[in-house]
Amino acid sequence: MYERMKAGERTYWISCPSRMGIYQISDREVCLIDSGNDKDAGKKVQKILAEQGWELKMIFNTHSHADHIGGNQLLQQRLGCKIYAPGTETAFVRYPELEPSFLYGGYPIKEHRNKFLLAKESLVEELTPEVLPEGLEMILLPGHSFSMAGFHTSDDVWFLADSLTSEEVLEKYHVSFLYDVQAYLDSLDRVENLSGKLFIPSHAEPVSDIRPLVQKNREKVLEVAAFVRDFCREPKSTEEVVQAVFYQYQLKMDAVQYVLIGSTIRSYLAYWREKQELFPMFEENRWLWTWEKE
Repeated sequence: MYERMKAGERTYWISCPSRMGIYQISDREVCLIDSGNDKDAGKKVQKILAEQGWELKMIFNTHSHADHIGGNQLLQQRLGCKIYAPGTETAFVRYPELEPSFLYGGYPIKEHRNKFLLAKESLVEELTPEVLPEGLEMILLPGHSFSMAGFHTSDDVWFLADSLTSEEVLEKYHVSFLYDVQAYLDSLDRVENLSGKLFIPSHAEPVSDIRPLVQKNREKVLEVAAFVRDFCREPKSTEEVVQAVFYQYQLKMDAVQYVLIGSTIRSYLAYWREKQELFPMFEENRWLWTWEKE
């Protein structure tokens, strides 16, 4: 765990729960792609860099989820590096309390104010192609999050962030966190058409052919989407749909899973509303979802 793995002449990745990337800008300077889930991850990254005699110039956050920005604050305070994040993610990195508030839909309860949902704040600037060092390119992969980005290095290595979930996790949990279902499906199409020597998702093993994993993710998203739609054949509340998904996939409810999966199911409902295949209705002061438009 937290071993530095070589992926190309200038490209490395760190084996850890949320895989990080290292791109060598020069003999001494490097940039980091994501920073892990907490300050301990940041300390381990700092140790890896020190062992190589590398100076950290920049951190590029693929998106703002806590397990990708958790080491930001420590590394920035200790090493003085700049941090960049794409689009809307910038606000969430700068003000991380937005994340649990967004997921819960109000002031987050104590159970949601933990390192899994609430990272430490850091000074961040918006990531644009112009700030990238030579040899590094970005691609926008929204859907899992607001404006998530992936990166392509001069060694023809792709860092794909959370655009894909491992097959093992899909088989165990079935429902992966999504903000925008249609955007996620569009990003899968984009990833499927990429060419490269190595593809490194944050939560799946690096592979030379990413297409089989793309198809597994697409199939699972469409499966969950179909279940949500079919369950609303008779009018159902959002809470009933969330409960049904937990039962369907034998998931265990707790405060964190409730907001992660609950938010995702709301996104599936919005997906079908956009397609005009599910509609909101109000009955006895309850919001219900139905096939029939009022």
